[in-house]
Amino acid sequence: MIERDAHTIPVMDEIAFDERGLVPCIVQDWRTGEVLTLAYMNGEALERTRATGETHFFSRSRGELWHKGETSGNVQRLHALRYDCDSDALLALVEPAGPACHTGERTCFYRGDMRPAPHEALPTLERTVAERRSARIEGSYTVELLENPARLGEKVREEADEAARAAEGESDQRLGEEAADVLYHLTVLLAARGLSLAGALEELNGRRR
Repeated sequence: MIERDAHTIPVMDEIAFDERGLVPCIVQDWRTGEVLTLAYMNGEALERTRATGETHFFSRSRGELWHKGETSGNVQRLHALRYDCDSDALLALVEPAGPACHTGERTCFYRGDMRPAPHEALPTLERTVAERRSARIEGSYTVELLENPARLGEKVREEADEAARAAEGESDQRLGEEAADVLYHLTVLLAARGLSLAGALEELNGRRR
């Protein structure tokens, strides 16, 4: 069960279920912010989600309750549950154990205009680095860095210095390019230690308290 103060967890009488007894629930990746799916909950699904710490939904087509990942193993561990200003929509922040979509796609929203949004850049980069780390593709610059920690550390320092120098007297575009280099090399550095950017972001969140 998620550990949150009582006022942060929606209770049943605060949620405005529709005439069918349902409320839409947007499911979002806790670490990356990426939207994974849109499903529906009834009162029982909401209670089971809160009680177990894993998402449960109500299938409108089958007319029954279902536990995400019960058969596939792709459960969604709940970190936070929020609701909107009208109390008629939920937002579940989850840690997915696998693909969210029944097709095997990571997210159900894989069709349409798939141009990467800015917030998708770092999660996509982390997944790419993880793939390179696993496959060890010959000739890959990322693999070369992963296999040479000393050089990787030097590159992080070098790119950070170039970003600082760009900030002192170069164009905004140049500074953006150097900042991107810093983020790339920092991502690889963390991956080399089995870490992710999420850990650093959680550290930042912790400093706001």
